[in-house]
Amino acid sequence: MTTIFDDLELEDELEEEEEVSVVYDIASYPSDFTLAGIAQMWKDGDIEIPDFQREFVWTIRQSSLLIDSFLCGLPVPPVFFYVDEDNKNLVIDGQQRILSVVYFIEGYFGNESTQGKRQVFRLTGLSDKSSYAGRRFHELEDADQRKLKQSVLRAVNIRQLKPTGEGTSAYHIFERLNTGGTPLKPQEIRNSVFRGQLASKLKEANRDKNWRKILGKPNLDKHQKDVEILLRLFALAGAADKYEKPMKEYLNCAMRRHAAGTGKKVEVFFNVFPKVAALVADALGAKPFNLRGPLNASALDAVMTVLLEQPDALSPEQLRERYATLSLHPEFKELTLLATTDTKTVHGRVKLARKILMG
Repeated sequence: MTTIFDDLELEDELEEEEEVSVVYDIASYPSDFTLAGIAQMWKDGDIEIPDFQREFVWTIRQSSLLIDSFLCGLPVPPVFFYVDEDNKNLVIDGQQRILSVVYFIEGYFGNESTQGKRQVFRLTGLSDKSSYAGRRFHELEDADQRKLKQSVLRAVNIRQLKPTGEGTSAYHIFERLNTGGTPLKPQEIRNSVFRGQLASKLKEANRDKNWRKILGKPNLDKHQKDVEILLRLFALAGAADKYEKPMKEYLNCAMRRHAAGTGKKVEVFFNVFPKVAALVADALGAKPFNLRGPLNASALDAVMTVLLEQPDALSPEQLRERYATLSLHPEFKELTLLATTDTKTVHGRVKLARKILMG
């Protein structure tokens, strides 16, 4: 089944805010891995490639020239790893080199085709005079196999030392190295660096039919802005009074802290969210938070955060009546228009929504 994507237009773009001012203590140090070691680390799952870097784009000739460089003793640029708290090596830069090595030692180039076949990896594009041209790994002389396996690929390792317990530096490192042709949006990066069941649960909840009605978009957002709004609800529910700007880092911390998708907060939120989405869709209809045209995420987070805290407090009729009052309130209009992720603004609009909705 093909998933259709769309662009979710937001009145208050979540990413348009001040940069994070958190100071990190980062260790950066080199390691020299043998190619046999790299291949084994990949096999054991000790090296991981973020989802947004999944595409392997080198041709067999490019990969062959890399292997030839190792065999000929030519220098090869280092790769960069982010070492997480589980000592997993997340590839920041170098997946083409790493996978070329893995594929050649395995004997097959690239992943399986739709027919379940893989291309045999023979060294291609080398000089006709090269003794390695056209050979597979196991067809090399024993001495050359040993030479290749013992060749060294240098890695620059990056590890966060402080602050402890909040390993969000990975997000900022990937964000600042994200200079490709199609810049990634914040939630795309979060889903890759804060891997776990929370990301899966958010994606599943994002497909809720009533949630799609509230957003006014039946199709998923291709850059996961809708998932980010859902994460915003998750982070604020039951904890809005503890919110501190910037929003980007607040969401990073929530995603990092609950990445495993376990614990009371996760359990309660994903049990209550469908009920609240159904209540809002029933009482307010489609696109109730498009106050001035596009979706206003600030109005959405204030109302739904309050309802998530007290999901059984209002009937559809009560919600409809009280939301009409809230949406016309001059202060609420101001709190959903300017500086919407400022600490006082977030606290103020949730407090006002709680006062008017809950009486």
